[in-house]
Amino acid sequence: MVSKPPAGDPVQDAPQVTPPQHAAAGLPAIGHTLRIAQEQMGAVRTARTLLKVNQKDGFDCPGCAWPEGDKRHLAEFCENGAKAVAEEATLRRVTPEFFAAHPVAELAERSGYWLGQQGRITEPMYLPEGADRYEPVTWERAFAILAEELTALSSPDEALFYTSGRTSNEAAFLLQLFAREFGTNNLPDCSNMCHESSGSALTETIGIGKGSVTLEDLHRADLIVVAGQNPGTNHPRMLSALEKAKAAGARIISVNPLPEAGLERFKNPQTPQGMLKGAALTDLFLQIRIGGDQALFRLLNKLVLETPGAVDEEFVREHTHGFEEFAAAAGEADWAETFAATGLSRAEIERALEMVLASERTIVCWAMGLTQHKHSVPTIREVVNLLLLRGNIGRPGAGVCPVRGHSNVQGDRTMGIFERPAPAFLDALDKEFGIVSPRHHGFDVVRSIQALRDGEAKVFFAMGGNFVGATPDTEVTEAAMRRARLTVHVSTKLNRSHAVTGARALILPTLGRTDRDVQRSGRQFVTVEDSMGLVHASRGNLPPASPHLLSEPAIVARMARAVLGSASRTPWEEFEADYAAVRDRIARVVPGFEDFNARLAANPGGFALPHAPRDERRFPTKTGRANFTAAPVEYPKVPEGRLLLQTLRSHDQYNTTIYGLDDRYRGIRGGRRVVLVHPDDAAALGLADGAYADLVSEWTDGSERRAPGFRVVHYPTARGCAAAYYPETNVLVPLESTADISNTPASKSVIVRLEESPQPSA
Repeated sequence: MVSKPPAGDPVQDAPQVTPPQHAAAGLPAIGHTLRIAQEQMGAVRTARTLLKVNQKDGFDCPGCAWPEGDKRHLAEFCENGAKAVAEEATLRRVTPEFFAAHPVAELAERSGYWLGQQGRITEPMYLPEGADRYEPVTWERAFAILAEELTALSSPDEALFYTSGRTSNEAAFLLQLFAREFGTNNLPDCSNMCHESSGSALTETIGIGKGSVTLEDLHRADLIVVAGQNPGTNHPRMLSALEKAKAAGARIISVNPLPEAGLERFKNPQTPQGMLKGAALTDLFLQIRIGGDQALFRLLNKLVLETPGAVDEEFVREHTHGFEEFAAAAGEADWAETFAATGLSRAEIERALEMVLASERTIVCWAMGLTQHKHSVPTIREVVNLLLLRGNIGRPGAGVCPVRGHSNVQGDRTMGIFERPAPAFLDALDKEFGIVSPRHHGFDVVRSIQALRDGEAKVFFAMGGNFVGATPDTEVTEAAMRRARLTVHVSTKLNRSHAVTGARALILPTLGRTDRDVQRSGRQFVTVEDSMGLVHASRGNLPPASPHLLSEPAIVARMARAVLGSASRTPWEEFEADYAAVRDRIARVVPGFEDFNARLAANPGGFALPHAPRDERRFPTKTGRANFTAAPVEYPKVPEGRLLLQTLRSHDQYNTTIYGLDDRYRGIRGGRRVVLVHPDDAAALGLADGAYADLVSEWTDGSERRAPGFRVVHYPTARGCAAAYYPETNVLVPLESTADISNTPASKSVIVRLEESPQPSA
């Protein structure tokens, strides 16, 4: 039975806390999935929709980017994927009457959970300058407003075009084409906030900023290291791959400040044995201090070098560069410093070394726990060093595996959504379309916020996402957005970004992944690229939520026509009418997409993009080889009486979308303002379990940022560390606190003090 959206925000001031769980999925996941799906879609629509998720003739899950094998299950989705689908395929609607009843100031006071629960936006909405609420607007007028503001800019670089990872390949290609024909490389995207550090490190070391493994490689590995990642919540279908690897004899090392249920035991809901007993996954849990990963991998590298016969000397000689400098730096690794950085014992590190040395095929997987620190890029380079030492790049069952979050975040970058594009890409784009793309670099996410703050940017256009909710330094970011002349969001549902606007604002409602897309030439499909470089089609099967919706490619094409006018020779109308025409152009611009349409037709499950290090042990770096690197070991130094905070997701959350107020695996129910602290650290600070505290971050310039009213939860995290959910704690992350080289916000290493405070009143 479909339920109505909540009328008011639920009280979150007294969350219930029970001990954390030690297994993921199983019957509770099935029950929670069905309950959420029926609340949003009803029984019939639930079955009709979920049975099409991640199928060859269906649609790609709008959640994570984990790949599917060639053989699909009938239910090829996880609990959190089903939540994402249910929220998009919901029968709840946000109509013009809703906006008439709710001023923007009121929406700004609502939680992200309440906003997201209201349903699908049905019509384009406009907030005129000086108005207090959105009003309906025609599509023609909406594009005219966009054209007015964009053509009035002093420079194209005063415009910002942001892309969320949900955007299809076709829409992303058209957006970057429009931006560059307009005259800017200001194409920030959500990669800037997550795996930019991975791309920076991998491009330098192996020549391509993507992972080098396939799903089959995971199944063949001897050893899988999962570092700074919680797949049970963030990539649940990965647990099936780990289970299969374990059954084939693989061993698993988990490296994380928090114990996570999904890496302890997986109760696979696809099998009776999995439901009843489950499979233990982790063989060795290294409960590392936040930010200590580079020190750990550096010491492991030293120990490998010191072990006779452990280095793959032929691979190092034939395929790598920089070994001598790296070996000298690794030789300086110090046990005492490693203990201080990691909090690990000698016995734990020596056990990890034994497992590394016993493995002929090793894969290292990682996510935000490695990418969102000041020293993230050298940390990931150190991971690559370990794999290179043992010849574990370009070998079946071995390689690097950065696990991407959003479903097409990797594909958007492949399509050219990047503020620092390669000259070869721009040359191919210009040749194909007869344009002259700008060659100077544009703004990434952090630089875009600074540009808005400083008056250097005046128009902000977002293709999906929740920019305000996802970005750091909330007060600074929101003040910057309010300085814009125009903010535009292409969206399916409400989020906080719609309530933090420029002088004028537009909400442009779009089709979702689940929606049927019919254009002038007939029914369309789009494509996506998963975390392992496989490209496949996505076809929605539901009637659109409203007759007033436009697809993302159509929105970009019409915006381009309104802004560029008759001077543009690009066939925007043709691209809107037939996405195959877009794919024909992608095939001529983007390497690896040759015969794009024909290959999709011949391969219903998709096709793999070329990956030189994986496919032929060829490394397209500046040296022509895989590069060892050497950098000083770094780790956060925390003053006495302070803790190192990492921001993270709850289990009822995907990125900034909040599905519910529980974090089932961690034992948290009915609230999100909690801070997880080791009992000994809490005792030293005089904070009982159940006490309330303000979180106050301290930055190098002496500035402080405050997040008030968090319930203290005594929790088995690493000593000296704490954890709390974002986006509530984004306010604590200074805008200038970023990773070297990648400029990714350092949201996983925030120095905080906890100030006891009264329990907030309901």
